[in-house]
Amino acid sequence: MSDLAILYQDETLIAINKPPGLLVHRSPIDKKETRFAVQQLRDQIGRHVFPVHRLDRPTSGVLLFTYSGDTASQLGIQLMQKQVKKQYAAVVRGHMHGTGFIDYPLKYRYDKFADKDKKRQLAPQSAQSEYIAVRRYELPYSSGRYPTSRFSLIMLSPLTGRKHQLRRHCAHVRHPILGDTTHGDGKQNKFLRETFTFENLALSCTQLGFFHPDSGKWTEITSPVHDAMQALLHRWAPWQVD
Repeated sequence: MSDLAILYQDETLIAINKPPGLLVHRSPIDKKETRFAVQQLRDQIGRHVFPVHRLDRPTSGVLLFTYSGDTASQLGIQLMQKQVKKQYAAVVRGHMHGTGFIDYPLKYRYDKFADKDKKRQLAPQSAQSEYIAVRRYELPYSSGRYPTSRFSLIMLSPLTGRKHQLRRHCAHVRHPILGDTTHGDGKQNKFLRETFTFENLALSCTQLGFFHPDSGKWTEITSPVHDAMQALLHRWAPWQVD
């Protein structure tokens, strides 16, 4: 088992680049899983750690921990007050342009194992996300009805923290994230597996900004996208348009 890549570390905080497929902590979602970011990082540095936030299992990128539950709670307050800024890179179906704001309420998706004790909510929860289109690609391969296939690299910023928010918002605007087996396009995912052997979710948390709990100074931690996503975009470089 290789060590987790440490992006930032001081006397109070430590952040890693979580690889895709790694659960943050033990979960009833997969009772057979034996690898978790919390335990792996604890064993790696020899100290107990407390996650400040979560990343979905298939999502990679910046994952922040503290060495005490109290500090994690302090940062949790920043999260609730929407002071923490998150940025994600995603590859989506179709061409997107400029900037945009997605304001679409999301009904909570209950997991039959992880959420079995949660009280059911009837009303959808308010959810907002911003995006910036970065690059567009047109591949000389057919993945459906058209002779070519179009994709975009975008940067996403969730302004709220709903379950699978970015994945569901992208699907809502008809630009699902590649590799998303829950909310995405199965035909596109199959095309990527067969043509480019890409089997991951094309979503990485590339930046996390917050006020440091000790100094109060604004702190930003950055991370590259995961290796499979980097390799895919590198292969697509000849087909970048405009």
